[in-house]
Amino acid sequence: MKSATLNTPDKFDTSRASEYGTQSRIALAGYDACHDLAACMLAATLGNAGAAKILVVGAGGTAQEIIAMARLEPHWRFTAVDPSAPMLAAATQQLEAHQLLDRTDIVHGDVEGLVAAQSYDAATLIGVLHHVPGDDAKHQLLRSIHAHLKPGAPLIVAGNRHAYASQPLLLQAWGQRWRQQGASPDEVKVKLGKILQGADPPHSEAAVQKLLHDAGFGDTTQFFSSLFWGAWLTYKTA
Repeated sequence: MKSATLNTPDKFDTSRASEYGTQSRIALAGYDACHDLAACMLAATLGNAGAAKILVVGAGGTAQEIIAMARLEPHWRFTAVDPSAPMLAAATQQLEAHQLLDRTDIVHGDVEGLVAAQSYDAATLIGVLHHVPGDDAKHQLLRSIHAHLKPGAPLIVAGNRHAYASQPLLLQAWGQRWRQQGASPDEVKVKLGKILQGADPPHSEAAVQKLLHDAGFGDTTQFFSSLFWGAWLTYKTA
């Protein structure tokens, strides 16, 4: 994987792909609501766009953003990009179950591997940015998305913000969320340990905004929040 992609594909192996849908819905309270609202925000922004083309970066796992958008907008088409073969296979199964394969181009790889001339009416980057290590790689990923968007096109960004250890109350509440779903104290401890070691989220909402500004996007509109998680809409401005 290149530095502008979604983090090493090995992190999202077959074992993780098989449990991704269940685990994500526990880790993110409001998982489905966030994806539904992301679809609503893009539909409200694009208006009567007809057959809009949407770039979905990090589509592997549940393909929930595509499912939500397709349900709302029957004429939209999607390009689903993910560097993890197991995660992309899991997403493909979901798209097949929802009869969406004929509306989706599936790309195993990264944004940099897309045809240079291909441009999109909008893009989503949901649950990805906090898995990309370092600000330079985050910036490069956002710039790669920027290069494939039409002028003024909207981008949905959603993911964790804040250094986890900097928000002990939120971290404890996250542990209680797992306990609420039946995890034992030892299992909670293991999960929180993995969380602390396994991701590199932007350290604040201001940091998210700076990354977007530096990559050529405008101010954000936040439309969802859940513990560490935030979701924003922005636009290509430069």
